[in-house]
Amino acid sequence: MEPETAAQLEPEAPVPKLSKRRAAIEIAVAYSLILSVVWTPRPWQRFLWILAAAGIAIILWRSFEGWKPMGFTRANLGRALWIVGAALAAAAIAVLVAARLHTLHLPPGGLLGFIATYVAYAIWTGVQQFLMQGFFLLRLLRLMPKAAAALAAALLFAAAHLPNPILAPVTLVWGVAACLLFLRYRNIYPLMLAHAILGIAIAVTVPGPVVHNMRVGLGYLTYSPYAHKHSHHIYQLTQP
Repeated sequence: MEPETAAQLEPEAPVPKLSKRRAAIEIAVAYSLILSVVWTPRPWQRFLWILAAAGIAIILWRSFEGWKPMGFTRANLGRALWIVGAALAAAAIAVLVAARLHTLHLPPGGLLGFIATYVAYAIWTGVQQFLMQGFFLLRLLRLMPKAAAALAAALLFAAAHLPNPILAPVTLVWGVAACLLFLRYRNIYPLMLAHAILGIAIAVTVPGPVVHNMRVGLGYLTYSPYAHKHSHHIYQLTQP
């Protein structure tokens, strides 16, 4: 069996064939739409959410160069699965520590209750991961070197989680790591799974009033533990 080469471990998938100017415009438009959702109060927020989703979908459609450059491929999937294992290990440690500190709060209903509570959140984290790598990182690669593009994508990702003092730094660290791992393996599936695992770990180990039930932007500032005490937990997790 031939030894693995550097090219096998770090395949070069083509980035979207955009001009630098167009890539910069698409980044600015998409990020502005995302921030408008995060920082707009209801009921306007719901309308802007639809507008942002439609706008980003149109940009992706007009610039579509195939699924493989965005990481939707079987290539290197096996080699990258250790990322999921590492996320599971980190989540297990967090759960054990939270159990000792009495901050662990699992949803009722056992395994079925856990799945029902967090399945929508897991899907949402996958969408976030795709946006960071499949949208922003690929366009930033048209504007700057790999390391700088990875850092820039992570900064955009973390800034979208402000002013949450827990999620913003955590997403910055994860964003840098995830972007560098994406550039190495060019496979987004393990990163999506790892993101979901780590996000759920934070949700069940950090008290809701501390992390404001995973809210960001205006939702973080207007959060009230008393107003949301009896709200359905997954609704809090999927709303800005």
